[in-house]
Amino acid sequence: MYLIRMKLLPLLVRKSEPLEMLFQPRFYQKQFPYMCLATSACLYSKKKKVNGYEQVDQEKYESLVCSVTSYKASAQTPETIFEEDNLLYGPPLKHTPSNKVETKTPKNWVSLINPEKRVSLVNSDSNRPMKIALQKSKVPSVTRILQQTIPPQQAFYLERWKQKMILELGKDGFAEYTKNLFLQGELFHAALESIFLHEEMATKEQEEDTAVSGYLSSVQHVLKDISEVKALESAVQHETLQYLGLVDCVAKYRGRLCVIDWKTSEKPKPFLQNTFDNPLQVAAYIGAINHDANYDFQVSCGLIVVAYKDGCPAHPHFMDPDLCSQYWNKWLLRLEEYMDRN
Repeated sequence: MYLIRMKLLPLLVRKSEPLEMLFQPRFYQKQFPYMCLATSACLYSKKKKVNGYEQVDQEKYESLVCSVTSYKASAQTPETIFEEDNLLYGPPLKHTPSNKVETKTPKNWVSLINPEKRVSLVNSDSNRPMKIALQKSKVPSVTRILQQTIPPQQAFYLERWKQKMILELGKDGFAEYTKNLFLQGELFHAALESIFLHEEMATKEQEEDTAVSGYLSSVQHVLKDISEVKALESAVQHETLQYLGLVDCVAKYRGRLCVIDWKTSEKPKPFLQNTFDNPLQVAAYIGAINHDANYDFQVSCGLIVVAYKDGCPAHPHFMDPDLCSQYWNKWLLRLEEYMDRN
């Protein structure tokens, strides 16, 4: 293309020849050859497939095609599938989902509140909390029942956590870790007992102990709302359902008598569902107190307090009577499951 332009330029500057002659086909064809450049690309398409049905004699088989296409009850139609289902399984039953969630009810249902129990209006020694020692017995404990009837999903997560800790700490290290957790829990409960019994010397020593000082700092804002302690680390037994347990505390929380369960945790548990089976344990203790002749009062509320070692404010989870009744029914189902297994 560059050569073509160089040859054309001298011709354009000539004065003797008019420009019209330069662009006539005969003129520039004789003077120099030319080339045409095409910008369009060649399109290659696949060879069209031959349809075999186009070679069929349409007139010869016209009646057959019409009879097939006009037949409505084809084997692929939904009408035939529904008719076949009706013949095999019968007509479908229409189901209307109910708004109410079906809850399983215990076979041996016992009321959470004991209607036959007489509550003493005047307590002879109200200033001193009750503390009944837990005696060895063949009667199963609340802790044992809950451990042996733990749901599969909860057991899976618990086992996975255990294996993870063993992988990090080893078997001996994990055993030492769990031992320290139980020891810290016992020291924390002992410190709270000293506070409620107004044992100033013991409380001062425990506050200086680094093992429990964080937990005590964590529950300070909860302790301000607790009054009229009626029981501390006291054994309870349900005389009808035959199970027993050890209650951490029975006292008033913001003016309402509650079974209080103190828990320690390294992870935050801001919601009641984070406490797993603890609400069932509280409900079981409430029912046991209400059906235990050793206690001249009844309880309808619960409180779970989760304290933290680093001193962060504890999470108090209050359980009103309706919520306690719900967990009481769940506890009765777990109790039935345990009895059936044993």
